[in-house]
Amino acid sequence: MAISHPNIKDGWFRESQTLWPGQAMSLQVTEVLHHEKSKYQDVLVFQSANHGNVLVLDGVIQCTERDEFAYQEMIAHLPLNAHSNPKKVLVIGGGDGGVLREIVKHECVEEVVLVEIDEVVPKVSKKFLPAMAVGFQHPKVKVHIGDGFQYLKDNEASYDVIITDSSDPVGPAESLFGETFYDLMRRALLPGGIVCTQGECQWLHLSLIKTVLHNSRKMYPVVEYAWGSVPTYPCGQIGYILCCNEAGRDLKKPIRRFNRDFEAAKLKYYNAEVHEAAFVLPQFTKAHLGF
Repeated sequence: MAISHPNIKDGWFRESQTLWPGQAMSLQVTEVLHHEKSKYQDVLVFQSANHGNVLVLDGVIQCTERDEFAYQEMIAHLPLNAHSNPKKVLVIGGGDGGVLREIVKHECVEEVVLVEIDEVVPKVSKKFLPAMAVGFQHPKVKVHIGDGFQYLKDNEASYDVIITDSSDPVGPAESLFGETFYDLMRRALLPGGIVCTQGECQWLHLSLIKTVLHNSRKMYPVVEYAWGSVPTYPCGQIGYILCCNEAGRDLKKPIRRFNRDFEAAKLKYYNAEVHEAAFVLPQFTKAHLGF
């Protein structure tokens, strides 16, 4: 029996547009692979006509097999290569495993802990997004199903890099954009530590981004905003907020660099030049955000 879903009509998926009224991404559906309502959110996986398998949470595209690497590589390698020697890394969210896959490409990393509130996301990713979920298989990775807030409270001064790979600020991810959460991340960092979070879209969410940056600057001496291209995200673009607890640090230039052969063989989007270019902001964004 075919699986139905309210966001799929006449063979096309269309996003729910809570945070971007008046526009919606649409993809042609070949087959609905999975649908369930977890304790926290609506979880949908479908096979698309030209973007591979697609993971959707609460009506919003989280990743597609065609372009997921652009986001996973940037949110992982921007903070990790801005740190001189990251050994312990924490991921909040990221239940598809893609960020884990990228983090373990850094040989200096000794331990990665992923804290995901919804156990259904890793479950469906392992079944339907194996190229991303391969990150769960690495021996350096530990998975904790639970609340990121509580985990941070229980693990102060523990991590070199904290990456928050969250969905948009509605539903279970809403609190991950608040001042309290950024302070908890600050407390969980070791000296010289870096935070990198999903930073929404400069074409749609400048006011939200400005608020998060303003709050972050109260707590961190270094706060930056970067961005990159991901075609199936709203307006084809996504941002990254980076914070460091050590004054004077330049996050815009990689302290460590992959060699050219590694970039060519193991990466599809990120490289050292893209790292620096990601912090070059359009004039309207610079003016609004105060850079």
